[in-house]
Amino acid sequence: MNAIDIFFNAEVFRKSFPILLRGLGNTLLLSITAIVLGTIGGVLICLMRLYAPRALRLLAVFYIDVLRAMPMLVVLILIYYALPFVGITLSSFAAAAVALSIVMAAYTAECVRAGIEAVPKGQFEAAQSLGLPFWRTMQKVILPQAVRLVIPPLASNSVSLVKDTSLASVVAMNDLLKQATDSQALFANPTPLIGAAVIYVALLWPAVRLTSRLERRFGAPTHH
Repeated sequence: MNAIDIFFNAEVFRKSFPILLRGLGNTLLLSITAIVLGTIGGVLICLMRLYAPRALRLLAVFYIDVLRAMPMLVVLILIYYALPFVGITLSSFAAAAVALSIVMAAYTAECVRAGIEAVPKGQFEAAQSLGLPFWRTMQKVILPQAVRLVIPPLASNSVSLVKDTSLASVVAMNDLLKQATDSQALFANPTPLIGAAVIYVALLWPAVRLTSRLERRFGAPTHH
């Protein structure tokens, strides 16, 4: 058997492709869920860090530092395997979504903080002089300006998160990687793994190029 038959077996790929597509659907669903929840949570944590009472600010700093320092795989394993000991049992999808969301929130909070702090303080003072309340100032004046700086690093974080969804296979979630490894075992051939790699590249390469364009356009580096 030559290398083509081993790694690029057309018949094996044809049979495994529907399985890989199911895994891709789960990966996309997990990615969208975590990005949406992580972004919303990150904005709230950022505002808590910047403007809440001191105790809450310190709590937000602790949350951000710990979640950014802890490997994603460790967070996922703790949520899926440790929480049942205190009576909290989550499905593999729910555990992965929670893990990815809370880590995404930590990175998002730092991105948004940097964007808000880059807005000149005179903007706050001008809004106050017009009698705008704090939340209206954030909504109408500060956040629209901060978004311009925040978009590139958030896009980069989102790409990284999609790649991290492959870790969900560790807790037996039927994502793209899990379906590929199962297919590889079923057909005794590595072609499904190659197929999964190609799908990841096809999915993420345009996102990577888009992120690079956003960085050039807005002039904001990523957190990496």
